[in-house]
Amino acid sequence: MKLLIQRVTGARVEVEGEVVGSIDQGLLALVGIEPQDDQASLSRALHKLLNYRVFSDEAGKMNRSLTDVQGGLLLVSQFTLAADTKSGMRPSFSSAAPPAQGAALFDALVEMARAQHPQVATGRFGANMQVHLVNDGPVTFLLEV
Repeated sequence: MKLLIQRVTGARVEVEGEVVGSIDQGLLALVGIEPQDDQASLSRALHKLLNYRVFSDEAGKMNRSLTDVQGGLLLVSQFTLAADTKSGMRPSFSSAAPPAQGAALFDALVEMARAQHPQVATGRFGANMQVHLVNDGPVTFLLEV
C-alpha cells in the first residue's frame, strides 16, 4: 500500500460539482492499494496516518501527529499511486489491486479510521474526483506499508 500524505490547512473532494468530503487542518491521504494488501496492511497504514509526526510543536519541530492536533483525515482512493512507472512512457496498472479488492480494502480502511479518529472524510471510490487542497508547508510524504 502506498499513501501520499499532505499536511493541509484545508482540503475537499468534489464529484460532479458536489463536495463529497472535506476537512480543515489535517492530512489528505491519497491511498494506492496493491494486490498483496490485507487487513494487516490496513492496520499499519492507519497507525502511520494517525501517529506520523508531521505537525509542528511549540518549537517549530515536526513532533505532533494527527491525533495530537485532532485534525481532520481526508482519505481518497487513488489507484494510480500503485502504477509501475519504471520503464516506458506509459504507466502500467498491473501492480494496482483489482477494483473489487481495492474497493473492499479502501472501505475497510475508512471504517477502521472512523472507529479510531473523530474527523474522517472521504472521496468516492472509482469516481472522477477533483481534489482541492492547501498544502501547509508544503509538507508531503510518500509512505509505503
